[in-house]
Amino acid sequence: MKFIWSGILKTNLKVLLNRLGYHQFYDRRSRSLSYIRRLGGQQYPRFHLYMDEAGSNYIFKLHLDEKRPSYGVGPRHSGQYDSPLVKTELERIHQYFQDL
Repeated sequence: MKFIWSGILKTNLKVLLNRLGYHQFYDRRSRSLSYIRRLGGQQYPRFHLYMDEAGSNYIFKLHLDEKRPSYGVGPRHSGQYDSPLVKTELERIHQYFQDL
C-alpha cells in the first residue's frame, strides 16, 4: 500500500520514522535503503517501508514481510500488501505525518 504526503519537514525523515518505531535497513543485495519495524522480538514478521521523494512529495510504500525472502525457485518473498494490519499501520503513519 502507498500514500503520498506533501509538506515541509522540520525534522530529519530518519528521526521521524525512528519515533514511529522504524529503523533504517540497507539491503546489500538490491542496494536499496528502506525502513523496517519488527512486530516482535524476532526478525520476522516486520513492516517494510520504502520512501521516495518526488519534488516536495514523499511517497511511502508499505508491506508486511512475513518471512525471510527465498532466492531460489519460487517466490522471492512472502509479503502482505493490502491486509487489514498493513492498512492500520499505514493509517498510523499517515496520521503521524498529518499531526506534524
